[in-house]
Amino acid sequence: MKKSIGILGGMGPMATADLFQKITAFTDAAGDSGHIRVYIDSNASIPDRTAAILNGGEDPVPAMADSLRKLELCGADCVIMPCNTAHYFLPRLEPETKLPFLSMVEAAAEACRTRFPGKTAGILATRGTLSAELYQKALSARGVPFLTPDEREREALMEVIYRGVKAGAPPSRYQEDFRSVIGGMTSRGAECFLLACTELPLAVQALGLELPCVDPTEELAKAAVRFCGRSVRGD
Repeated sequence: MKKSIGILGGMGPMATADLFQKITAFTDAAGDSGHIRVYIDSNASIPDRTAAILNGGEDPVPAMADSLRKLELCGADCVIMPCNTAHYFLPRLEPETKLPFLSMVEAAAEACRTRFPGKTAGILATRGTLSAELYQKALSARGVPFLTPDEREREALMEVIYRGVKAGAPPSRYQEDFRSVIGGMTSRGAECFLLACTELPLAVQALGLELPCVDPTEELAKAAVRFCGRSVRGD
């Protein structure tokens, strides 16, 4: 029986669209009918995950659980979330469903280990993801050395993510901030970069940057395609 994918999206909408596009691009299909059925619930009203983790902001789990139920009713066979920070809440979401969640954190950390063996990964992420140590733990478990942004770099990344990509600002608005982070972390020993916020691959693309990096959205798309028993284009 053919399997389908459920995307618990809206965190944010552009990242959700990016994930769907990558699932389509990485599915080894000869035509329209060869692609995987994908259900998308893009609820942009899900409360901000970073604010909930750091500042006691509104709990996003009830809204996320509502999206999860909708995906179940559609008939999804697995669930994926195009938001790194949202994975902090995965232990609370998993008991809400019998559907398997595929973790972009685990998929991306494994890609760092296999694609850049022995290299030091610079983790680029929101304050929420960094505070939750999602990638620090996943990389440590695989023996991958890593660096995290300093305080100035964390603030610059929040500018890129929230007042840049999420706000629909032109690349010129966040170019200086992003390049300063890359330069600073490279000077401290980062040899590759983990784009651990789903807005950052969009920023890299918009700025035309050539970076040795792992895109968690891309790795999640590949994992979902494989879950459905399909070949990944380019493997």
